[in-house]
Amino acid sequence: MESTQKLSLVKFAPKDKAGFFDTLKARVDAYFKDNNLEMYGNSSMKWKTVVMLLMYLLPLAFVISGYAATNLWLFYATWVMMGLGMVGIGCSVMHDSNHDAYSGNKTLNKHMGKMIMLVGGYDVNWRIQHNILHHTYTNIDGLDQDIDAGILLRFSPTQKKYGFHRFQHIYAWFLYGMLTILWSTQKDFKQLKEYEALGLLRKEKMTYRYALTRLLIYKGLYYVVTLVLPLLFSGAPWYHVVLAYLLMHFIAGLSLSSIFQLAHVMGDCEFPMPSDERKMENSWAVHQMLNTANFSPNSRFLNWFIGGLNRQIEHHLFPYICHLHYKNLAPIVKATAQEYGLPYYEQKTFFAALKEHGRLLKQLGNS
Repeated sequence: MESTQKLSLVKFAPKDKAGFFDTLKARVDAYFKDNNLEMYGNSSMKWKTVVMLLMYLLPLAFVISGYAATNLWLFYATWVMMGLGMVGIGCSVMHDSNHDAYSGNKTLNKHMGKMIMLVGGYDVNWRIQHNILHHTYTNIDGLDQDIDAGILLRFSPTQKKYGFHRFQHIYAWFLYGMLTILWSTQKDFKQLKEYEALGLLRKEKMTYRYALTRLLIYKGLYYVVTLVLPLLFSGAPWYHVVLAYLLMHFIAGLSLSSIFQLAHVMGDCEFPMPSDERKMENSWAVHQMLNTANFSPNSRFLNWFIGGLNRQIEHHLFPYICHLHYKNLAPIVKATAQEYGLPYYEQKTFFAALKEHGRLLKQLGNS
């Protein structure tokens, strides 16, 4: 990413295919009005929040209490459950909250969004990288940081290719497992400095000093609770604590990376670039349809556990709507897309989507 000016210069076409998004938005608005529904979460969202938090906090308390260390298999199983809890919190609670979709109360959304620190992240950086950059410039190299993994991974045909990329479909999965470890260590500090230089912290109404102070406090609390306390009180040897801690993060990182990459780094997606005048060929909504994919739409478990992120098309078009509604909005979106001659990319199962993602990684590494 070169400068704040470059970000502001990229413009999408003002009109899409004969008013696709205007028609779709009117139909979605009518759905909520006709069914007397709000676009935010309901009581089931509150219960889900409780379940996801308990999935993470109860095992953590069990570890700190010392009871988990009575059996080594139980000790590691407890940390595995914490890793899954991190996924549930990140996808089902934090994600909606930082999009202001969890509740109609913006203050509640703001506080619930801070749950990202339970996964080792920082809510300010997340909103800039995810809400602003990724959701606006999806799959545009140099602007969407979700497809910028440094030189080790090539996620777009416009990115420079190195010889070792021909093996990326093999080693990428290990790197995916490092996601939350990087979040909890160096990534947030690096991003905060970058966003200050780009002037993006102003969008969060924060100074760099204030944001950095908060970041240091959050990281300190995170490490005290998730690593220092288990080292001091779990009763397990320090090396088992460290290994279990890394296992927790690897499970969370691999799961979260796979969920998000299956939405955009897929064979059907276009990875467009702006013209020399920094203009995009399509409107923003059409761009989203051409660069986003769903997977496993009929899985009740995935719809529940990963916060509807298997329906990324609906999420990218309406990020301010709680994921509880995606299942009912999907037929509206799909029918409208077909009516306007737009694709609706979808893989029937999670494993079919993983296979397609791996195929694209291999293709990008060899072509």
